[in-house]
Amino acid sequence: MKKLLLTTVVALSTLIASAQFMLVTTYDGDQEESMDKITANLGVGFMVNDAFTVGLAKGDVNAEGDDTYDLWARYNLSMMEGAYVALQMPTEDGSDNMRIGLGVAVNVWNDLYVEPNYTMPTSEDENGDREGSFNFGLSYRF
Repeated sequence: MKKLLLTTVVALSTLIASAQFMLVTTYDGDQEESMDKITANLGVGFMVNDAFTVGLAKGDVNAEGDDTYDLWARYNLSMMEGAYVALQMPTEDGSDNMRIGLGVAVNVWNDLYVEPNYTMPTSEDENGDREGSFNFGLSYRF
């Protein structure tokens, strides 16, 4: 039992020591003038390898007034430096409200990135429309 516990601790510590994490946020122009414009969509991600990142971000407020959280995944494209494809899905009714998008991460200083991106829903709304949105994001990798 002690060997199993020690092996698990060593494996997990090696995984964490070699991992790279991301702190991400999206500028939300719909918020009132305060820090909420930057912190309303704050999230954290784990870079599984050089191409794939998964994470959890704060989502919108639901009908009951509770905060929701979104799962997100990002795949870095090799054809252009910093370009990526992203998928974002709420934890509640996820398959109905998924969003897919394209973006580019531009390194501005050390490990701080500005990330302009365009996202759109994967399913149509009641009117049969799928209106996308252009967003500005920030990320810090550590």
